[in-house]
Amino acid sequence: MSTHASSHQYFISRPIYSYPDFNVENECSGRTALRLIKSIFPVTDWLFRYPVREWLLSDIISGVSTGLVSSLQGLAYALLVSVSPVYGLYSAFFPIIPYFIFGTSRHVSVGPFPVTCLMVGSVVMTLTPDDDFLVPLNISGVNETTVDVEAREAQRIVIACSMTVLIGLIQVIMGLLQVGFLVRYLSDPLVGGFTTAAALHVFISQLKTILSVPTNLHADRYIRRHSKCDFPHVWALVDFSPPFGFFEFNAKFQHKIPVSIPIELIVTVVATGISYAVDLESRYGASTVRSIPRGFASPSLPDQGVFWKTLEPGFSTAVVGYAVAVSVAKVYAAKNDYAINGNQELIAFGISNVFSGCFSSFVASTALSRTAVQASTGGKTQVAGVISATVVMVVILALGQLLEPLQKSVLAGVVIANLRGMFLQVLDVLVLWRQNRADCLIWIATCLASVVLGLDVGLLTGLAFEICTVVFRTQFPTCSTLGSIPHTDIYRNVKGYKNIVEVAGVKIFKCNSPIYFANIDYFKEQLKKAVGFDAVQVFKKRNKALKKIQKLMKKEKLKTSKNGVVSAVSLCQENKGFEGEGDVVRVGPGERADLHLDWASKLPVPVNVPRVQIHSLVLDFSAVSFLDVVAVKALRLVVKEFVRLNVRVFIAGCDGTMVKNMESLSFFDEAVTKDLLFLSVHDAVLFIRRGEADGSLQNPALRSKTVKRFPLATVCSK
Repeated sequence: MSTHASSHQYFISRPIYSYPDFNVENECSGRTALRLIKSIFPVTDWLFRYPVREWLLSDIISGVSTGLVSSLQGLAYALLVSVSPVYGLYSAFFPIIPYFIFGTSRHVSVGPFPVTCLMVGSVVMTLTPDDDFLVPLNISGVNETTVDVEAREAQRIVIACSMTVLIGLIQVIMGLLQVGFLVRYLSDPLVGGFTTAAALHVFISQLKTILSVPTNLHADRYIRRHSKCDFPHVWALVDFSPPFGFFEFNAKFQHKIPVSIPIELIVTVVATGISYAVDLESRYGASTVRSIPRGFASPSLPDQGVFWKTLEPGFSTAVVGYAVAVSVAKVYAAKNDYAINGNQELIAFGISNVFSGCFSSFVASTALSRTAVQASTGGKTQVAGVISATVVMVVILALGQLLEPLQKSVLAGVVIANLRGMFLQVLDVLVLWRQNRADCLIWIATCLASVVLGLDVGLLTGLAFEICTVVFRTQFPTCSTLGSIPHTDIYRNVKGYKNIVEVAGVKIFKCNSPIYFANIDYFKEQLKKAVGFDAVQVFKKRNKALKKIQKLMKKEKLKTSKNGVVSAVSLCQENKGFEGEGDVVRVGPGERADLHLDWASKLPVPVNVPRVQIHSLVLDFSAVSFLDVVAVKALRLVVKEFVRLNVRVFIAGCDGTMVKNMESLSFFDEAVTKDLLFLSVHDAVLFIRRGEADGSLQNPALRSKTVKRFPLATVCSK
């Protein structure tokens, strides 16, 4: 026995600790500092555990492939920002290094994204119209004006870079304030509608480049100067066709080949060779890249005056860029079984944009197609991103001049071909219409608003519409009456299933929404429809009938039976011989009697009292997540209104958090106690049935009143 007892005992000997002493002795400051470093610099969490032999080769192959794509996409997306293509190369290089240090995703390819580039480009075009850069031009004594292209280009890159720094600062501030959760309000239907509309804007913006026809006020002079070419846009169409066709081919057969074909690279090399051999620019007036200077631009500080002019579109662009990047990052994180930190992603992209904006780069996010290339070619970590940045650097320092004969129409074709996935999102409308009409309307409303009102205003409009749909769905929630499947504890909507029966004398009512100030009135209306009567009106009608009965008893024109039930006797004393007359007794002056009124039968007074067919009401709150002050006050009043009619009210399905919420809002009092709470609907129903069996639940058709012939107020009281 002693051996068994001693085997279940242990002895402890330790110092007496105060809380500060324990922290001083046991807290490991080194580990705390290490966790802090890893949270600020996530690269330190995985780089020192990087399996070189297993992953390095894959990352190198992926990085080279992604770098080539990034270089060409950078050149192409510079057209969307309305700046020289060389700045697109800078934008494909500088954001990668900061994200490598601060980012938490291992697979996203950081760099230009067509939607955000177009949002920045629209601001650039608005703030730098051609009319602001007109200079006089004297030709054969005729005074004309022309556009100072160099001054315009310089001002445009200043605005684009300054706005990029502003976007980065906004993202960093949002990350430090831990507001990364706000992006959750940008639902998939909203982002899908917005990016589809943005793709349409991008497509339209590139038409002038594809057709080689400018859309400004000086188009007439352009046509006159190039009238030597009968069809100035023929070569542009020829340049545009190959990338689009090859992209379609790649998309169709990519599942049959292990590695994606570098379509952009092939098309670029072929188009550049043709342009150089045929001399398209001088012979046919084709628009080419012309100049890609070697080396990097000197760092410069942003123009702070641009901040105030671009604050509103800058915030919209910051949110969109982050939302798209995090959405893509979550997809690849789920596929590869690791987690990303939303707030840290905000900080990472913010620092990347601030850093790259100071080096003549425009806004960075992630392109879906480019990230797909990085992942599909075997990329394991952001080491592939560093390799891709190295490839871009080689292009900037050595190979850029080889791309100078490249037609801009080919770059525009690359841009449009990369929009294929966004355009295909239109097919989501049919799927959403079958799955959820509200989400479908969000997609359509956001898309139309973004097309008609512009991207920044359209995004805000779509967000407002989305919030309105949420409010509408909670303001008019789905309410239902539940019945049970016989011999089970399963309760379902009586209108949606067969073999469902309602519990006799019990009404089970379910609300599938939080209950708050905006929908409490709707909740009460639906409850009235479910139970079939208005508790307040029934109570008023009953009191009115009681008043009339008391008056008749006062005038001795009404008699009661021995059991106290009012009989439907004639109001005239001449009426004799009614059924049960022998059981009728008269309540004498000053006597008290327990009066029971049979509300289910015809009353002896001309008052139409609605019938109450239930004795219990169960409110299923399993889908109710919270209540507010207004809802609690109204619900407490509803419970008391039913109790006045002898209808007992029970609430089922509340979890602990919900009960605490009800307690903090003072839902319970002396009349409404916690005894009405049950864990499930079935628990409440079993409790009600037990009460029926032992007689504790009386028939609500009988209204008990202890009445006195005088005074009248006694009869009218509860």
